[in-house]
Amino acid sequence: MAPASRTWKNEGGIGNVMIEVRELTKRFGTMVAVDAVSLMVNEGELVVLVGGSGSGKTTTLKMINRLIEPTSGTVLVDGQDTRELPAPELRRRIGYVFQKVGLFPHMTVRDNIAVTPVLLGWTHGQIDARVDELLRLVELDDDLVKDRYPAQLSGGQQQRVGVARALAARPRLMLLDEPFGALDPLTRDRLQQSFATIRAQVGLTGIFVTHDMVEALLLGDRIAVMKEGRVVRVGSPRELVLDPGDPYVAQLMATPKRQAQLVDELIEAPP
Repeated sequence: MAPASRTWKNEGGIGNVMIEVRELTKRFGTMVAVDAVSLMVNEGELVVLVGGSGSGKTTTLKMINRLIEPTSGTVLVDGQDTRELPAPELRRRIGYVFQKVGLFPHMTVRDNIAVTPVLLGWTHGQIDARVDELLRLVELDDDLVKDRYPAQLSGGQQQRVGVARALAARPRLMLLDEPFGALDPLTRDRLQQSFATIRAQVGLTGIFVTHDMVEALLLGDRIAVMKEGRVVRVGSPRELVLDPGDPYVAQLMATPKRQAQLVDELIEAPP
């Protein structure tokens, strides 16, 4: 029997701990990519993993849904040890979005979104209704795009389809690995806003990986800063801005603080 979900308390009440990572470690030969990482993600919360290249963010994310098997440590999803489930079954329960989108080029938008519902045995009517619903949710015209192929879409449209595909089977959890990193600034900003709206509408719990501190501050309920395979600081965006608590975190915070100051100076400068 799976253990009961743990709970957390905040000013708003009590909620389940949906993802719990305990002493998670990954070694590739003699290299330690992730070193005894522990982290909790509360129901309805988005935790952002941020850090430089090679800090262990993506490896940690992939161990949660067993795209990479950990060397040691434990991952609990909704109170259940992920090792108790076949890996494909686990992944069908968790939406996954990554930077290169990974849409199947020989399949239409409709069929890309329908991949997991088909595997789960949904009827054609259920699938068609869900595809139309999701395309509206990610702000794409279902009549215009659902019969197109990925190559016929812009990068931003492809990324929206990737989000729709991840949401297709109504997962309670979502993992996102730098999903907007390859997009131009305007498209990236629009998709960040769109994702925040979608998350609020469907009540998603998630982990979002980025190397961009500004993106982390804008999207995260809490931020976990990683360096050399370890989590060096966890806190809300406000906590990290006011009290970095670590020299490396302070260094990461320097750029958004400087940018905000320059914008303020431009606004306040006389014409």
